[in-house]
Formats: sequence, structure tokens, C-alpha cells
Amino acid sequence: MSTPKAPTLAVLPSAKTNDASSDAATGLRVLQPSGWPMPKGYANGISAEGRIVVTGGVIGWDQHEHLPDGFLAQARQVLENIAAILAEGGARPEHLVRLTWYVVDMDEYLANLKELGRIYREIFGSHYPAMALVQVVRLVEKAARLEIEATAVVPG
Repeated sequence: MSTPKAPTLAVLPSAKTNDASSDAATGLRVLQPSGWPMPKGYANGISAEGRIVVTGGVIGWDQHEHLPDGFLAQARQVLENIAAILAEGGARPEHLVRLTWYVVDMDEYLANLKELGRIYREIFGSHYPAMALVQVVRLVEKAARLEIEATAVVPG
């Protein structure tokens, strides 16, 4: 019996995208429709071709299941955890194509944007995949302030 192949994503032609935003090293292309304002800190869309690496919902606990106090400390640990999961799958932060953020307090997120951006760039660099941000009533771990799901595509 043969081993099934991993699914692949095909880069489809899209109308009026900015070809200057494609990166041959990562196989990713930022999709920015003509005339749209440039997003800050995320991409409207990304096309990619390669092997998919997907995380579950990742929270900010360490290997001992300890959650640090505070939104920013948890955000730092979540991003470090995602980087570790990506590395385990042979991916790097620049392979990210999507992040979905779940926060329990949108105002807390917005009040910490500047420092959160600094932490993000420290861990992931200046690569900004497509992102969504959703406020939720609570997360499974009551003390968790945020949870992030990540999808990366490794060229190959």
C-alpha cells in the first residue's frame, strides 16, 4: 500500500496583484488588489505552493503547562510556541500564510498593539501573513488571554 501524498496548494492567477511582492525563496506571493489601501501588520491574502504545516489552537503556556500573567507575556509565549511547532514541521515563520487570533478582550489587544508588534517582529520578523482577529467569550484554559492558529506552506 502506498503512502498518500500531502496536499498541495496551487498558485492561481489573480487579477491585478502586485508581482513585486512575491518571494521566490519562500514561494509566497502577497495578494494586494490594485487600488486597495496597504494593510498594516497583515496581508489581505497570500498564495503559496508547497507542503502545508498547520498548528492547532496554540496558547501561551510553556512546556510545564504554566501560563504567564498578562496579555503580552502570553502573546510572546504563543508566538514562540508557534515558531517551535513550525520548526518541528520543517517550516519557518516566513512560511506562514495565515494566522487566526482569538482574544478574550479586544480592548486589551488594541491597547497593547505597539508592544505586541515589537514582540511579533522579534520572533517572526517582518513577514505578515493573512490574519483574522476574533474576540471570544473565553478559551478552554480559563487563564489564557489569547489563542492563535497558524498555517504555513513550505516550498518544495
